[in-house]
Amino acid sequence: MTALLRYQAALLLRSQRWLPPVILYAAFLGIGVQGGQPVLDSLGYAAAALLPVAAWLVRICVTVEPPAARACVAAASGPGRTHLARLLVALTAATALGTAATLLVTLISDPTTTDHHTRVPLLPAAAAGLLATLACALLGTAVGALTNWPVLRTPGRAVPTMLLAALLSAVATGSPAQAAVSGLVTGSQSGKVPAPLLPLSAATALAAAATATACTLSSRRST
Repeated sequence: MTALLRYQAALLLRSQRWLPPVILYAAFLGIGVQGGQPVLDSLGYAAAALLPVAAWLVRICVTVEPPAARACVAAASGPGRTHLARLLVALTAATALGTAATLLVTLISDPTTTDHHTRVPLLPAAAAGLLATLACALLGTAVGALTNWPVLRTPGRAVPTMLLAALLSAVATGSPAQAAVSGLVTGSQSGKVPAPLLPLSAATALAAAATATACTLSSRRST
């Protein structure tokens, strides 16, 4: 499995197709996060913006190989294991990107509530931001897994479905990402740092189910 992960990571890096989602994420942060803003509000924004980026990274990882190369790797290592490696690399990339953003946002933000009257403990705020970021990365991975190959095999169907699903996952009531982000926003108003463990658990379960579904289908669809 280690060799598969290295191979898929090398494909992602060498393709340079990761540049557009990373640049888009940086643009989101540049527009929505400014120095001196309340830390929990800024962390919530950074986490929410990661969700569509994670889904996009999944699409890159599952489509970067030509069909012939994908078939060869699947024949050598098994289609399910190969697809699992693709999804894990996408999740790792999204998590690393989100972690870096969380640390940067924590450093430049004001550790106070929304009204700037109550101080917010910085380390617990950063931990809550990391948990929310991981929840959004997991849910974005789930969205990407269920809206790209092998579930949806044509770009004309996959891309619009992925974008719509990512948007709904970020804002719909009951979504783990929406719950994690809204917890940060509420905490910024009250001064109480949340611990978004329940949204993280739900996002983990959804990501695991989506990954299992996609990997099972990859064993049945060779192209």
